[in-house]
Amino acid sequence: MSEFINQTSDSDFDKDVIQADLPVLVDFWAEWCGPCKQIGPFLDELAEKYQGKIKVCKLNIDHNPNIPGRYGVRGIPTLMIFKNGNIEATKIGALPKSQLFAWVEENI
Repeated sequence: MSEFINQTSDSDFDKDVIQADLPVLVDFWAEWCGPCKQIGPFLDELAEKYQGKIKVCKLNIDHNPNIPGRYGVRGIPTLMIFKNGNIEATKIGALPKSQLFAWVEENI
């Protein structure tokens, strides 16, 4: 995971995501999830490329069950973009790099 990605948790989510000054892309993931691993490098690139425009956070659902429950996360990877504390957009499942970047561009 790159230095441009933040790990968040149930206890830090409001501070890291809801109160953030920038839009925040949250990756709900787990270590055992193949598609989550597949998009990991794309998220690293995205976090570096859009530094200062969007914050990227990862939340491990196995270690943090409360926040995924709050937002109805049923499958992983689930990607959500939050703006001003509200969900702006959601994607479920792994996306090809080009689609991931296009989706982020549309929603930041």
